[in-house]
Amino acid sequence: MSSKVPSIKLKIDPRDLQIQTFTVEKLLEPLIIQVTLVNCPQNPSSKKKGRSKRARVLLASVEEATGNLLDKGEKIAKEAVVFKEELHAALADVRKESQALKLSAEAFTSDPCYLPKRQAVVQAARSLLTAVTRLLILADMVDVAYLLEHLTVFQRTFESLRNVSSKSELRQTYQKFRKDMENLDYLAYKRQQ
Repeated sequence: MSSKVPSIKLKIDPRDLQIQTFTVEKLLEPLIIQVTLVNCPQNPSSKKKGRSKRARVLLASVEEATGNLLDKGEKIAKEAVVFKEELHAALADVRKESQALKLSAEAFTSDPCYLPKRQAVVQAARSLLTAVTRLLILADMVDVAYLLEHLTVFQRTFESLRNVSSKSELRQTYQKFRKDMENLDYLAYKRQQ
């Protein structure tokens, strides 16, 4: 990434990110359903049951995934030239919610039949999902700002093609145009990946 701050103005307030599109809502719906622990009976058995090994494995995988996300988020925040403070705040929020999930999940795995503990872990998981979603939206906004800045450079080069006055100037400008076009194509490819 370049160290120059993009001059593109996005019409989004990064402090108030909310899911406002039906598409994003539909994409997140399966995650939210999985997080609700749907098979939760209202009055679980009072019989003492063993500790769930599967819950501990699941918690470990969530912790690992959150750790990987935080590592990547730190790299993005370090390289970002826009929304730096917001990214750091979102990373801190993910860290906090991840720790809250870990604590409530540990309590839940020790007594999976106790409804308040189950409800606490569900709420913690939803909070973590919200924090992760906010971080992903912010990272996407940084990516879009970066792409838009390169698009502006590409447009300037394209406009300069119209104003060439000699064959050599045309050749030089066209070479810069090709280079800018390849760069924009590569960035679009990376974004798609």
